[in-house]
Amino acid sequence: MTQMSVEQAAIRLQELLEQVANGEHVVITRPDGSAFQLIALSERPKPKFGSARGLVQIRDDFDEPLDDFSEYPPIA
Repeated sequence: MTQMSVEQAAIRLQELLEQVANGEHVVITRPDGSAFQLIALSERPKPKFGSARGLVQIRDDFDEPLDDFSEYPPIA
């Protein structure tokens, strides 16, 4: 992991981008103590639709009224 100040990062930006493109972690810090990590957009996880298929089960009584609401009149 490479860590450096904003001033150093501004001077070496092209080199830092190459490091990130090669899978390295780069952290840039400010004088106030806050830190930021450079990441390649291609590394962001993309949702895989349907990946939870078969993992979620709905009970047969899912649509039944709850006992806690029995004192309220039914909705027409």
